[in-house]
Amino acid sequence: MKSMTGFGRGQAGGPNYTVAVELKTVNNRFLDVHLRLNADQSALESFIKKKVSARLSRGRVELNLIIERTEEIDYEINRPLLTGYLRAMRSMQQEFALSGEPDLNVVARLQGVMQPAREDNNDELIEVMGRALDAALDGLEAMRANEGAQLAEEMSLRLLEIERHLPVIEASATDVLEIYRARLNKRIGEIMARDAQGVELDPVRLAQEVAYLADRSDVTEELTRLRSHLAQYRQIIADGKEAGKKLDFLLQEINREANTVLSKATEISIKEAGLAIKGAAEKLREQVQNVE
Repeated sequence: MKSMTGFGRGQAGGPNYTVAVELKTVNNRFLDVHLRLNADQSALESFIKKKVSARLSRGRVELNLIIERTEEIDYEINRPLLTGYLRAMRSMQQEFALSGEPDLNVVARLQGVMQPAREDNNDELIEVMGRALDAALDGLEAMRANEGAQLAEEMSLRLLEIERHLPVIEASATDVLEIYRARLNKRIGEIMARDAQGVELDPVRLAQEVAYLADRSDVTEELTRLRSHLAQYRQIIADGKEAGKKLDFLLQEINREANTVLSKATEISIKEAGLAIKGAAEKLREQVQNVE
């Protein structure tokens, strides 16, 4: 099991390039990759996203790419841009009767007038960047796995907390039949004491009412399903695979069973245990939000 939070950095070099990649990930329901690329690096986007998606399944990924040239760079002149600029200057000079000539230092600083000559080094760049990205992903996954192991330990404690309340509910539910019988007997006795003519108690009818009330408050199935959900939860954690969505579903089911127990229960001990289970499930839900 892995966390969705982590950081990784990788660096690699070749004859013409040195590439550094930084990755940071946070929670997200799906895989969402955000790249910080320059305009001349946009062609690398597809390669990067494909490589990241092969290693990660969930989380918001922020990737920062730093590319440095290690060889001398040849520059070329953007002639159409410079020609248009000079034509505009001559037109301005004639129209407004201005003196002077274009200055080389001014012209050279114009954005886009001089740019690195295009070279066919894409294969080398992609190879170097691939190695740097792999190293960053290795570091990222190592951190996510470490945090995932800590999450698994915390979750195991929450599961034990939930399990601790199940016997309490089970023991209290076992006594429900006699509790209902005693309550009905007491209530009927009070009614009979107030009735001057007296009321004859029908044992069969009393037994039927007790059985009906006991059936309505029976939580045996809910406890069985809760134990099953807890076992599945532990198995998913132990598998170490993508677990976030599965655990989120199981928590919904655990919460549903706890709600059913609360709706059926009249005993304080059962209600307290049910509320404690819901509290532990909510803490688990907060932790699951960070599981890949």
